[in-house]
Amino acid sequence: MNYTFQAMTQEQAEEIATNWHYNDEYSFYDMDADQEDLQEFLDAEKRNESYFMVIKNKEVIGFYSFNQITKDTIDIGLGMKPNLTGNGNGLEFLKNGLEFAKSKYNPKEITLSVATFNQRAIKVYKKVGFKEEETFVQATNGSSFEFLKMVLLC
Repeated sequence: MNYTFQAMTQEQAEEIATNWHYNDEYSFYDMDADQEDLQEFLDAEKRNESYFMVIKNKEVIGFYSFNQITKDTIDIGLGMKPNLTGNGNGLEFLKNGLEFAKSKYNPKEITLSVATFNQRAIKVYKKVGFKEEETFVQATNGSSFEFLKMVLLC
């Protein structure tokens, strides 16, 4: 694994919340787009030990969250540094995150949820073997949005 995963610090969480802003429709993923999500992200106790910064060549390139749903299931969330998105970096970033999840948690399955408009991400998830499970509507960012739940069998 050529990526390093380190527990997210409060300073790093604040840096992401304040300075990571995505372009166009991807601004949906800005941390300050939903105040409830932002408060949770900035609360070190709620982040607990489930958020990790991803470092490559001594540079922060993104973060992951890993939530143990059951003994055998890990749900992941992820975010790449905005200036690195849309440039073909996603597949390697995802593969390394999945390897970390498998080595740390030894799950039988890994799940994630992605906004259905984000076809760029869905394409990458499918490349590594995630399968579509179901769509659902969730209130966030001041409205309701459709999400796709995806599952990867380990």
